[in-house]
Amino acid sequence: SMPSEMLLKIFSYLDAVSLLAVGCVNKRFHELANDNGIWLKLYSSSLHPKWTIWKMKSKQTETVSLGCAALNDKKPGYWKKEYIFKQTSAFKTRVMRLVKFLDPYTGLPCKNKEAMKVSGLSWIIVLKDKNGKEHVVEKPNLSFKDTSVTVLWHGTDWPCLDILSTLKLFGVTPLLPDQSIPSNKNGPRRFSLIAEYHLANLTENSAVVGADELVQLFSLSPGLLVGIWKGKNEIAFVMANLHYNQLLERSILGSANIQYSPPPNKPLLDDIDSEYGLHDYSLHLDLHGRNCMYLCGSFKCLFCRKRDIENGYLRLRVVNLKDNRKHLPIIGTLGICWETDVFKGNVKDCFVMDLTLLDETGKPFWCFSAPVHMKLSTKLSGLYDYMGHIYTADYADSEGKVCVEFVWLEETKEYIIVSLVLYVSTKKVNSWYGTNY
Repeated sequence: SMPSEMLLKIFSYLDAVSLLAVGCVNKRFHELANDNGIWLKLYSSSLHPKWTIWKMKSKQTETVSLGCAALNDKKPGYWKKEYIFKQTSAFKTRVMRLVKFLDPYTGLPCKNKEAMKVSGLSWIIVLKDKNGKEHVVEKPNLSFKDTSVTVLWHGTDWPCLDILSTLKLFGVTPLLPDQSIPSNKNGPRRFSLIAEYHLANLTENSAVVGADELVQLFSLSPGLLVGIWKGKNEIAFVMANLHYNQLLERSILGSANIQYSPPPNKPLLDDIDSEYGLHDYSLHLDLHGRNCMYLCGSFKCLFCRKRDIENGYLRLRVVNLKDNRKHLPIIGTLGICWETDVFKGNVKDCFVMDLTLLDETGKPFWCFSAPVHMKLSTKLSGLYDYMGHIYTADYADSEGKVCVEFVWLEETKEYIIVSLVLYVSTKKVNSWYGTNY
């Protein structure tokens, strides 16, 4: 029963976040909270910081006079959209400025954590059942590494796997970020779709990574690990492995329905070098199990000879079976740690591989973070130094393949990497460098 004029007067004292919240109360409040007069005032105040207003009296008077025409000419909600667009653009610029500083070893932004903190970024998953109902899962556990972040969700109220159709992974940021106000999940937020996974026939169509006494792990590309309770068709946890390369862009610059697409690489043509695109690659490789690091190594000056190009792949040999000086010991026992509200465990003989391959200019060329499982090979080691069982671990996507061979030393109870080979797609190389191999 309160007059609209009185409500508008009250609304004029609200900040932008509160104004957006009150607009969700009912239809009448929504219409009043879209008032151009209130939003033009907020928009104008955001243009002139308080400490400079006293210097800009003439400009301020001009803004107010122009505002009268702007109120009559624009549809309700126009200045609300303009204000939100201005604030989100300034926010994205501020965050992207932080990630311009690159780590010389990994070629990735070295202030990722700071940028995530400034942005208020978090990640959620949305499970959609076959009836169209959505179940939002928040409050993940985060584990940061040199080149990736592992995000783990678990709970006691997961929907039954039989009724689920899709899983969507979103980056979530406050719609109007303000460092003085803590992020509130009930406040206005912006969703950026990172990936969408189909859960129909998950256990039949997905790769099995490993299992322990309680759970079985299934891998979905790219980088998602789903833990299923043994003996039950129910989800125990979901683990996402997110590589830092373009992580912030995908988590912020996309929309709720469309994934962010990075701009294509502009090749720098080299007419002098006949083997342009075949040499001077650098690799940074991490092997970890979410909470523990097994291997962290960097490798320079990787190359491929033209005669080593076969079946549409360039071969980059990182660790040679015959050169034991470059063989790599693994620290600890390989496995992926997991936990829920009640149980925790460790699935052995699998790990998360973070690969960052840089081109000759130091620019990220091929990057991923994904779970990988080991298999016992039928052959035995023929090396004099290592008389043990050989294990293999392979990874493949549209851009290339990774093949790793381990030898298990029973005496010292450790794994040794005796072979590591990358196979990079010639299609990827040709589009990146503008070559024709």
